[in-house]
Amino acid sequence: MSLLFNKCCLRCSNVHNYFKFTALYSTQTHFGFQTVDEADKSKKVHQVFKNVADSYDVMNDVMSCGIHRLWKDELMKTLDPSPRTRLLDVAGGTGDIAFRYLNYISDMKGDGHVTIADINGSMLEEGKKRALNLKLNQDKVSWVECDAENLPMESDSYSAYTIAFGIRNVTHIDKVLDEAYRVLEPGGRFLCLEFSQVNPTALRWLYDQYSFNVIPVMGHIVAGQWKPYQYLVESIRKFPCQEDFKYMIECAGFRCVTYTNLTFGVVAIHSGFKL
Repeated sequence: MSLLFNKCCLRCSNVHNYFKFTALYSTQTHFGFQTVDEADKSKKVHQVFKNVADSYDVMNDVMSCGIHRLWKDELMKTLDPSPRTRLLDVAGGTGDIAFRYLNYISDMKGDGHVTIADINGSMLEEGKKRALNLKLNQDKVSWVECDAENLPMESDSYSAYTIAFGIRNVTHIDKVLDEAYRVLEPGGRFLCLEFSQVNPTALRWLYDQYSFNVIPVMGHIVAGQWKPYQYLVESIRKFPCQEDFKYMIECAGFRCVTYTNLTFGVVAIHSGFKL
């Protein structure tokens, strides 16, 4: 048991040191399959989501045949918020996770509140329009335009942190995880819903064919945008596998870190606690 623990710690340390090294000495990163300067990646990602903001929710339905709704429902069931949960939803743009949270606690009495944080103002504007159309309680939701790598929130101020389909788009995943740990109060929970690696080899081949040959075409037909959806499928392949991402979360200080694969690993929910 001790040997296994030491091996886990060594791997965690190696992953941490790798990202620390690249942060200190590398000025380049990936943007999909392209190699770009770190300073340019956030600008490129910002432009991607600015271009697709008004069609983002429709394209989510088209690309996943509506299954993304079930994935997000599962994320909220996993969180199981109380009426006093103070949630920070990062990369929450159009409000899919935040609105589920508000509906989840709607029949409960308490001072629960959700802050939706996103680096892209266009996505936030779409979310605000949706909130008005849904006639949600505006007293229980706040909107903040900010960078997930440098949050303006105070330390130990939230009881839960969620990020859905956003962390693979950042420049420094480790900085996002460090910030998540910082803003959570002791006992707070981190949950990440993100595209991951499909496990059965046969299904992986079929998934790749669909991703690279169908999704960009859908983006062109439905949203008039090819390149953003080409970037989407490429960014998924560049994201760490389930086990490596688990170790990264542990390196940020989280404990009791687990993950659950959904739809054969097309996406995964990673969970950790600040203890």
